[in-house]
Amino acid sequence: MTAAPTTPPATDPRHALVLFSGGQDSTVCLAWALSRFARVETLGFDYGQRHRIELDCRLTVRTELARQFPQWAARLGDDHLLDLSVLGQISDTALTSGRAIELQANGLPNTFVPGRNLMFLNFAAALAYRRGASVLVGGMCETDYSGYPDCRDNTLKALQVALSLGLDAPMTVETPLMFLTKADTWALSESLGGAALNELIVVHTHTCYLGERGQLHAWGHGCGHCPACALRANGHAAWLARTPSENP
Repeated sequence: MTAAPTTPPATDPRHALVLFSGGQDSTVCLAWALSRFARVETLGFDYGQRHRIELDCRLTVRTELARQFPQWAARLGDDHLLDLSVLGQISDTALTSGRAIELQANGLPNTFVPGRNLMFLNFAAALAYRRGASVLVGGMCETDYSGYPDCRDNTLKALQVALSLGLDAPMTVETPLMFLTKADTWALSESLGGAALNELIVVHTHTCYLGERGQLHAWGHGCGHCPACALRANGHAAWLARTPSENP
């Protein structure tokens, strides 16, 4: 494992807004943005999610990032939380109700919330426009993921064009995890903040769909069997199994 690297000064003067849930992927994206952009704000959404405990983790993660990585603290701006409860009201999914998690007839897991990322990015773009930000950063990934169509690269590229045209201003959508496996994501976080960042992710973030916070596994808190936990655990094991030369 490597020590935390010295982060160089930001080379990109733009203002970024990170879609920040308080989970592993969005925390890695936040660290990625803080290592690149002069100013970074965060945005979370309360949409009636079953694992609403993630909203309680967000502020703790932000506080720990600023405390443990003072080179990033000055770049970390305001946090925002939007009430999108209407999304939960029109959804009938295992993420917004107490249903068992299973595959649907269309091949998608019933944890898929239709339109969620599309709505998130539209609201994020509106907020970014008002805040003077021109970069949106999200943890969407089409490599090691649950099969959600609104996580695919083509979806996000199309949305980037639509947002820029609709606002009549450039709006870049950055997805640094898009083509990474979960093992790659653990490696990326270590390259950004060393073992300290990975430990922060294990202890303080939340990804479990069921909202289980009790048991702390080697890869973090969670039930250990929902799709989110399985992806995270398998990725962590694959990352640990790599030879030292394969890890940053």
